[in-house]
Amino acid sequence: MLALLGFAWLNRRAPGMKVLLLGLALNLMVIASNGGFMPISPHTAAGLVSTQAGADLEAGERFGAKDMILEPGQTRFEWLADRFLTPAGFSYRAAFSLGDVFIAIGAFILLAHPGLSISSTTNRGVSK
Repeated sequence: MLALLGFAWLNRRAPGMKVLLLGLALNLMVIASNGGFMPISPHTAAGLVSTQAGADLEAGERFGAKDMILEPGQTRFEWLADRFLTPAGFSYRAAFSLGDVFIAIGAFILLAHPGLSISSTTNRGVSK
């Protein structure tokens, strides 16, 4: 996470990078404040698994590779936790945070910016 923040900071003048940087900072803040894992409520986690598996979820357990199940009252900066779910009709269900939304918007702006191209960023200062 710190490497990504460093990369975003060094490239903060690129279109969308400040928005992406904000998202990374929000995610780092909630992760660092909650023991090094992204908090997810039992209710949100239950939306990602079967009904039977959802009934077995307990606070304090790891959930997936990056999440920790925490009750909202136990979560610092709960409004920044993984609390949103992709729509039920999607083939891939996932939980995401407000920080993830900013990261996605920043990445979209960066990739959609018409003046940005790989050749223009890698060949700076090289005359042909």
